[in-house]
Amino acid sequence: MTRTIIDIDILHTVPPSNLNRDDTGSPKSAIYGGVRRARVSSQAWKRATRLAFSQHLDPSQLGERTKRVVEVLADRVVAGEASIAREEALALAGQVLTAAGIKLATPRAKKGEEPGPDESQYLLFLSSRQVDLLAEIAIAAHSSDDPKASIKAAEPKKKLSLEHSVDISLFGRMVADSTDLNVDAAAQVAHAISVHAVENEFDYFTAVDDHKQASEEEEDSGAAMIGNVEFNSSTLYRYATVDANRLNDNLGSAEATRAAVEAFVKAFASSMPTGKQNSFANRTVPDAVVVSIRDSQSVNMVGAFEEPVVGVRIATAAARLAAHTQDVNANFGTTPVAVWVVAGQAAQALTVLGEKVSLDELVARVGATVAERITAH
Repeated sequence: MTRTIIDIDILHTVPPSNLNRDDTGSPKSAIYGGVRRARVSSQAWKRATRLAFSQHLDPSQLGERTKRVVEVLADRVVAGEASIAREEALALAGQVLTAAGIKLATPRAKKGEEPGPDESQYLLFLSSRQVDLLAEIAIAAHSSDDPKASIKAAEPKKKLSLEHSVDISLFGRMVADSTDLNVDAAAQVAHAISVHAVENEFDYFTAVDDHKQASEEEEDSGAAMIGNVEFNSSTLYRYATVDANRLNDNLGSAEATRAAVEAFVKAFASSMPTGKQNSFANRTVPDAVVVSIRDSQSVNMVGAFEEPVVGVRIATAAARLAAHTQDVNANFGTTPVAVWVVAGQAAQALTVLGEKVSLDELVARVGATVAERITAH
């Protein structure tokens, strides 16, 4: 079996920011190499990547993760058959989802208000096409003499194993009480950590009451609100890997796999979590992106930064990453089939690893190589 694994290594400098905060509002962090590092959780960057897919893929290729699946399905039923009233569509949607093994419950309502439509007891990830298939079952049941029998005969649970979307195929789906609906993820994303030690800082801010200051000159025009926002700045090492063979199994075609790989590489490289973005305007692009096609195993090169970088970050980090990557490949037989590098002037040391290209060129070449290898397999 020819394996095709895509490894993505990124160096990404972020100015003062709070991309991903913990329950106290502080930027997330981790101890690595004996010092505290800035950290952005894998979940935060996976969500940013998933949301960025809308810029690269058609909505029909994507899914939606929600508890409000009854409403989502009912909307699709009404869109497909206008003669079905909203209340009846909700009832049909509930029956179809229950028959598919999805547990539903009535959501809590505020005092004095009627509860909304039933919801799934957990976040459920469905592809657009899977919702279409379930809607077709509901519409057929509506015109049937025995809706319950019609739904059962259509085997709605099987429909949830067909036509997975790109995001479900990449990030997987877990349904705890119906494990046969689970989808194994083809992509893994590491927690991003800074290549150097960090110390968080605090921004003390005030907000002035404009009307009070303008209309009451003799009155104290001090701050109407004061507070603190914690932040740090960092050069992050980011890593993700995609098992193209598993992705192809999930999607069912080399063409769809190529589109998914290209969207993932582009979205992962160019996306950023939006935490406190309005406060810091921290939007930057990566300083360097290295994509390797491997036929052995995925390799996270974070070991290059066990000893924290001191001083000039990008140039030193790039040199460290290049040297560590060459060392690992030589010692463990993980030399890639192909490597492409997107690097600014400060990260030129990484060009020893592979061909220097633009991000668009990198995405196209990765997609073409994956399609060729999957088709050959």
